[in-house]
Amino acid sequence: MATIPTDFQHWTSVLQQRIEAQLQAVLPSPELAPQRLHQAMRYAMLGGGKRVRPLLTFAAGEFSQADPDRAVIAACAVELIHAYSLVHDDLPCMDDDVLRRGKPACHVEFDEATALLVGDALQSLAFQLLAEYRVAEDAAIQIKMVRLLAAACGSRGMAGGQAIDLAAVSTHPTLAELEFMHIHKTGALIRAAVLLGAHCGSVLSDAWMEKLDHYAKCIGLAFQVIDDVLDAEATTATLGKTAGKDAVRDKPTYVSVLGIAEARKLANELRRAALTALDGHGECALRLRELADFILDRKF
Repeated sequence: MATIPTDFQHWTSVLQQRIEAQLQAVLPSPELAPQRLHQAMRYAMLGGGKRVRPLLTFAAGEFSQADPDRAVIAACAVELIHAYSLVHDDLPCMDDDVLRRGKPACHVEFDEATALLVGDALQSLAFQLLAEYRVAEDAAIQIKMVRLLAAACGSRGMAGGQAIDLAAVSTHPTLAELEFMHIHKTGALIRAAVLLGAHCGSVLSDAWMEKLDHYAKCIGLAFQVIDDVLDAEATTATLGKTAGKDAVRDKPTYVSVLGIAEARKLANELRRAALTALDGHGECALRLRELADFILDRKF
């Protein structure tokens, strides 16, 4: 087994390359019929993104001493779901954006029908991976992982959060209502990323799984808070997507509800709560702690 880098930036770089290589391998060849769909799937998946969710999967896998060969499959499944959600989010019937990861959105580069099918195909491929590969020691745990990911991206998770988000345009939700929306829209998949990684390794106690889930809940909300701040402060060139879009569309955000200064304060409070959940596990939780800092301090 390869030596794990000790430096955080090196660790992220090595794993981002590994995730990219694994995605290259599991995605259908662009020469395989239907070629246009497969080309569009690869366009949407490869060569971009921070890969935060799969990095969280690996970090939680290190926490539970998971085999990296198992963790990478779970990480790719999570990233496939995330990419499908971005392709669908950019459609004119959703958030209507033309730019993603610094290049034309999938429906702009191809067409709306192809983009819709890309999302569908990426979602199904995520579950195909969890069914085809051995990602846990026990079959019952692997079935639990499939169920966990399905719930995270369904109507009680990411899809439901998107529905709430669409309905919230031009409204003025309370902070609690905004949190409820983002626990589903953004937080559910981040929580799944962490828990899937943990399940790839040694069986952890219910108490520690609850602590990991609380860490993931806090860091998932913090991720969204920072996203809202960056949408208000950063440029389109920096973000790789259209900046200022939330205000233009009159979407409620942590910035519109709290203001930038209070939003940043909330993000830091969430980071502290996430780190507190990891107290008592030293080096095993190092990458999870570093990723909490990375998520809060990012510029894009």
